[in-house]
Amino acid sequence: MLVSFAILGGCTPTIRIEAPERPIEINLNVKIDQEIRIRLDKDVEDMIASNPDLFQ
Repeated sequence: MLVSFAILGGCTPTIRIEAPERPIEINLNVKIDQEIRIRLDKDVEDMIASNPDLFQ
């Protein structure tokens, strides 16, 4: 039984963590679109419809 543990112990994978030789470079091309939505109450919509020259 000890022999089987010794054999299995030799098969365990080894993980090594090393720092890269060159610095990590991250290029981001970001496009930001801003959208503004205004929701009007029904009363305000009716007022604008009845007075089309209100905001001119």
